[in-house]
Amino acid sequence: MAEDLTITQGTKEKIYRSLIPQIKGLLEGEPDLVANLANVSAALKEQFGWLWVGFYLVKPFDSSLDNELVLGPFQGPVACTRIKKGRGVCGTAWQKAETLIVDDVEKFPGHIACSSLSRSEIVVPIIHNNEVVGVLDVDSELPALFDETDKYFLNQIIEVINFG
Repeated sequence: MAEDLTITQGTKEKIYRSLIPQIKGLLEGEPDLVANLANVSAALKEQFGWLWVGFYLVKPFDSSLDNELVLGPFQGPVACTRIKKGRGVCGTAWQKAETLIVDDVEKFPGHIACSSLSRSEIVVPIIHNNEVVGVLDVDSELPALFDETDKYFLNQIIEVINFG
């Protein structure tokens, strides 16, 4: 397991292409999901300097049959602990099982403002065995920061994490 991260400069694509092998190295040989999600969050935050980057995992709510997204490993300001399916950007990405890119979070219906500094967001669902098991959530202080390049490469990063 590698424990160093080389910060890359250049185009967004070049940065991701340099980062993905490094993330694979961070995860290599480590079976613990929480440890791996923590390192992925840290690597993304350190490389890109985003406001918030982390994971929410689908878990049962108490003894009921309803599941919620529960805060997992992250880097950034204090975050919302639980999100219901269909609520906010994360809950909607979970419900639709698709990546959502939001250029202006203030204009997203039902946006949950965990941090008033957040201006744009991308949420990538984590699909394992044809079921959404969580989401990768990234927030920026800048409007319209995320695009199809982020969507493509963040999905690539999700694929290197072992959720089994």
